[in-house]
Amino acid sequence: MRRFFLIMVLLGGCHKAETDAWQGYIEGEYVLLASPYAGQLQKLYVRRGEQVEAGKPVFALEQEAERAGRAEAEERLKSAQARLENLQAARRPPEITALREQLNQARAAERFSRVQLAREEDLMQKGYTTKPKLDEARSTNVRDRARVKEAEAQLKNAQMPLGRDSEREAAEAEMAAARASLAQAAWRLEQKSVAAPVSGLVQDTFFVAGEWVPAGRAVASILPPGNVKARFYVPETVVAGMAMGKPIAISCDGCPAVSAKVSYVSSQAEYTPPVLYSKEARSKLLFLVEARLDAADGARLRPGQPIDVRLR
Repeated sequence: MRRFFLIMVLLGGCHKAETDAWQGYIEGEYVLLASPYAGQLQKLYVRRGEQVEAGKPVFALEQEAERAGRAEAEERLKSAQARLENLQAARRPPEITALREQLNQARAAERFSRVQLAREEDLMQKGYTTKPKLDEARSTNVRDRARVKEAEAQLKNAQMPLGRDSEREAAEAEMAAARASLAQAAWRLEQKSVAAPVSGLVQDTFFVAGEWVPAGRAVASILPPGNVKARFYVPETVVAGMAMGKPIAISCDGCPAVSAKVSYVSSQAEYTPPVLYSKEARSKLLFLVEARLDAADGARLRPGQPIDVRLR
């Protein structure tokens, strides 16, 4: 298309020189909408030529595998959370009550064995008992004291959170990994449903419902009004005056005149004559210029539409 309009400009060179107008055309910068994942196209919510608002759904691919992946990630997160809560929680009240009773029993047994030991020691001094009985009383008291310490340790351990620090740290890391997996699964599911990032005209759709869409392949293209620009060519004698932001007037067949501002000036000529330029040859040099239109004016013009451009 560029070559076609370049030929038009070259053929109309004399006419441009007389009217100070240059021929060009409208071009659009399209927003291509695609999914990073492949899948069968299930829903296409827009049609070519329709206006779509930002945030509105454009298309959706089949999502069964992604939904199953998210459900699996949710269950893994629940399992990791339950394990961490179990390690952080103390034992149930009935268990602690039972351990307290065991401690009371151990203390009562230790008091009784202590009394028995004192009695055997007193009898030994008076010669009314034997050495084996005294040793047995001492052993029983040592055993009962050990049982008291054991019961105290069990009760103290029951009142603390279950599990060691390393086990809790591992459970916390497992839960963090499960959260990340769930976020990744949710993101993959979201990528199967694409909404319009901007408002604009649906320029084209490239698939129909039921077709297989490869990963990264555009399903639809949107042309926002602010992405419409004018492209035209000016001779070498005029390019020096085409400064960035310079206002221009655009006219076309059957449409009102609109204004734009120069947004780009090519640094190279589109048509290159011999290296040694004569004055006649220099007049054939053409430079590409682009101008941005306001969103309101861009909505009234169509890509490919021929235009005439003049300096304001």
